[in-house]
Amino acid sequence: MRRLIASSMVMMLACGGGGDSGSSGGEAGGGQAAAAAPLGSGRISGSVNYTGAAPTAALIDMAEEPACAEKWGAQGISSPTVAVRDGKLANVFVRVTAGLPAGPYPMPAQAAVIDQNGCLYTPRVLGVMVGQTLEIKNSDPLLHNVKAVPAENRGFNRSQPRQGMSTRETFSAPEIMVPLECSVHGWMNGYVGVADHPYFATSGADGSFTIAGLPDGTYTLEVWHESLGTQTAQVTVSGGSGSVEFTYNG
Repeated sequence: MRRLIASSMVMMLACGGGGDSGSSGGEAGGGQAAAAAPLGSGRISGSVNYTGAAPTAALIDMAEEPACAEKWGAQGISSPTVAVRDGKLANVFVRVTAGLPAGPYPMPAQAAVIDQNGCLYTPRVLGVMVGQTLEIKNSDPLLHNVKAVPAENRGFNRSQPRQGMSTRETFSAPEIMVPLECSVHGWMNGYVGVADHPYFATSGADGSFTIAGLPDGTYTLEVWHESLGTQTAQVTVSGGSGSVEFTYNG
């Protein structure tokens, strides 16, 4: 069993497809009231570490999809389930789970976007707020079929047979996480975190993340990884900033 370690540090005074632009589900901003202002001007900065040897992932066999294989060159692409670089872990979903003042909370101004490029979901992990538009694009010159298999929300199954197509969806209830699959390419997986507030982020290739728009206070954060599990930690925002680190052990 992997040991999961979380540590926090307080920083004081530091910081069925549609048309090519078709739509199914809700539209961004359609008839919505103006978003509430952010709760504050503070931010939580953090990173997700990975100790030990990163697991060796097998190359994805894209021989039957040369248009995708060509995008990755002669070296190919390995499964990105555990994406570690220089001891930092990407694709970890981070959200505030306790400590927020009562809403209403600001709705993100833009749609969240996930692309199918090189027969992979990019980004692999992302977050949306309940009611926020998720736009799913197809940048590959071939058929993809996007299938969402949620537990709390209504699923969908959308065909995108042509390059440049996009589909828009929304979710009506919080859910951590909603899996995405491709019915055509079994190695394609993505995950959408649906939150009832906008205070979430996903760790980048360098393991870093930032959650902004918070007042000073003490918060509980939860991190989620598709194969390594969840962790929680408390972090205090004081003087407008706070920091936290999470560590997964291989």
